Amino acid sequence: MIPPEIARHAQELLDFIDASPSPWHAVATMEQRLREKGFAHLEESQAWSLRPEGRYYIVRGGSSLIAFILGSKPLTEGGFRIVGAHTDSPGLRLKPKAPHRTETMMRLAVEVYGGPILATFSDRDLSLAGRICVRNDSSLDSFLIRFEQPLLRLANLAIHMNRSVNEDGLKFNKQNELPLLLSDLCDGESPEQKFLGLVAEEAKCNASDILSWDLNVYDTQKGSFWGPELEFIADSQLDNLSSCYAALVALLETEAPESTCVGAFFDHEEIGSESNRGAMGSFISDVLERLAYATDVNTPGYKQALSRSFMISADAAHAYHPNFPNAYEPLHRIAVNQGPAIKVNASQRYATDSMTEAKFIELCRQADVPYQKYSHRGDLACGSTIGPMTAARLGIPTVDVGCPLWAMHSIRESAGVLDQAHLLKVLKTFFVAPAGQTV
Repeated sequence: MIPPEIARHAQELLDFIDASPSPWHAVATMEQRLREKGFAHLEESQAWSLRPEGRYYIVRGGSSLIAFILGSKPLTEGGFRIVGAHTDSPGLRLKPKAPHRTETMMRLAVEVYGGPILATFSDRDLSLAGRICVRNDSSLDSFLIRFEQPLLRLANLAIHMNRSVNEDGLKFNKQNELPLLLSDLCDGESPEQKFLGLVAEEAKCNASDILSWDLNVYDTQKGSFWGPELEFIADSQLDNLSSCYAALVALLETEAPESTCVGAFFDHEEIGSESNRGAMGSFISDVLERLAYATDVNTPGYKQALSRSFMISADAAHAYHPNFPNAYEPLHRIAVNQGPAIKVNASQRYATDSMTEAKFIELCRQADVPYQKYSHRGDLACGSTIGPMTAARLGIPTVDVGCPLWAMHSIRESAGVLDQAHLLKVLKTFFVAPAGQTV
């Protein structure tokens, strides 16, 4: 059986994911946990005054967050210990003019975000979550919104009209066949007014004050354990909220580190990270530079600190699936519940090199955690992570790692309970390691 402490951590991960149906909710959930542990909120638009060994966080765009603990060693000696992950997951987003009439039905037009497995969204209990922007007297406000009840459906076509679906696979035309069923419409009823009325009722505001939205389609089914010993978990957004949660908890449980410890959580990884709050943007470098200057470290000293730094890019890895053996590199089949995987790619789709790989192996040895090594099949295109782009932007040695995952980019992914505890343990070891240590 799974040890109770490990099962508890996995349940808390599922609770974190279920409370975070959009990147904006994920950041709000992390903010709450950070404040409870004494982290102070810094505004980018304000001057920073940092106390020695203080704990702080910064939010950009509502969906990216960087938190840090100042180390007891001078920054030029201790450098940064960074764990990076991403808050977004592939799926469906509402278009600006989403509600429309088709015959007697009201549908919502959606746009594909990232690379989801679209077939997995069919016949699920879907709803909406995200943020809306409203007019408030002379100002503009944004706040979170979430419909708890199943609101939408991507209903399948009966097999009687799609006889070859089991041979050819379930496919949806992204323009014509993805709009989501919402409700019946009476003659003369305006789809836009009806939808705005629903949003206004949920948000407790006037429909006429709603100006815009970022609304995410999410699955209302909560995360669960499965398997004869409940050794597996299933939920949406395991890629990559499982890594976010491990990094967050590791940071929250770190006390008096010698090096300055950083948790960096970025939006927009699934669409390339090229935004003001993505990993390819300036967020991470802006925060680290301002941190340095606020602790009386000048530009040469900041560069010195970067040279003494190390980053772990944590993102899910592809677990071996015995039903599809030909999809995997034969010598790099990583197993669920056998420890985090070190991800290696010669074309730098992952940031790992032999030295950063060796350093992570040493961390696993210190934490008494098993590890695996993953390399993608040579004749398949390899995905990427925030690792290479943050390594290039900061000049910091970086290793890409992640927990093995089945059905990545499905609306219902699966992973191992033990792996979540393994990743947390090694990240905690990373944060508290002495500043002069190899890592």
